[in-house]
Amino acid sequence: MDRRRQAGQADGARGVLEAALAALRTDAPAVLALVVETEGSTYVGAGGMALFGGPGGQAGWLSGGCLEPEIERQARQAGETGSLGWMEVDTRDDEDLLAGSALGCRGRLRIALLPLGAMRGFERSIETWLQGGTALEFALSDDGGVAVRAGEVRDWRLPSSSPGWESTGWRLDIAPPPEAILFGAGPETPLLLPLLREMGWRTTLVERRQRWRESGAFADVRIDRFDAASAFDAALVMHHNFELDREALRLLADSGIPFVGLLGPVRRREDLFKLLSEPERAALAPRLRSPIGLKLGGQGPQAIALSIAAQLQAYRHGEEPR
Repeated sequence: MDRRRQAGQADGARGVLEAALAALRTDAPAVLALVVETEGSTYVGAGGMALFGGPGGQAGWLSGGCLEPEIERQARQAGETGSLGWMEVDTRDDEDLLAGSALGCRGRLRIALLPLGAMRGFERSIETWLQGGTALEFALSDDGGVAVRAGEVRDWRLPSSSPGWESTGWRLDIAPPPEAILFGAGPETPLLLPLLREMGWRTTLVERRQRWRESGAFADVRIDRFDAASAFDAALVMHHNFELDREALRLLADSGIPFVGLLGPVRRREDLFKLLSEPERAALAPRLRSPIGLKLGGQGPQAIALSIAAQLQAYRHGEEPR
């Protein structure tokens, strides 16, 4: 079957899929609402998702809150019947806008409602995706066929009515969570790590100093040593310690990590670069962001954590100012 293939957004996918995993493990009557197609101005793109009926209540958003009650109502029906449900929301009509009934966006969402209770084994696909490095691929057909790949392929045939629009099916690829490695913990770390997690990042903290290890409690992984062959999307050097930062930069010079952020003022970067070899400087210079963080204003750990998270978000989506 031919299927329309789209790359799914993953900004909110981590929180939703973690909630879905909890629902599957507790047999909660949860339904995953997955956006399969959009047109015009919409709150989320194809691959956007939300969970309804999980043990923690709703996870994720497909609108600014205006659509969720109706999505939840229809999701509940899909969960009760174990059927693949379909839903279309179209707010492009001028009559809706002039009548005051438009929702603010001028677009169309087409949504699949996946009853998790009828998809046994899906938890293993989620677990694989959450470990990083593997995309989560959905293949859906309007006759109730659902296939998921994250390493292994798992598929189900669910009862399904016609979605009400013409289709040849959909393929959605949810990219793996982006990976950031932090060299050193400090006052910013307890604020930065949860923020990155909420934005969908997986984080690894390299920290040998006992005083700061607990500041990295929100990291997904905590290690003592870095292997330059490890694959990460971004590295942040933020020990607040000159010698440890120099050591980290030397390690990163031999790595292929495309984004290297260094905390501290320009003068500190210049002093550090004086102690690196010419090959190390040449290897780091094209990848280095220093000082790390967008200029948002403010001082202190809260402002610094926000500025770093904002720069990583911009970099991830190709919007970083240079």
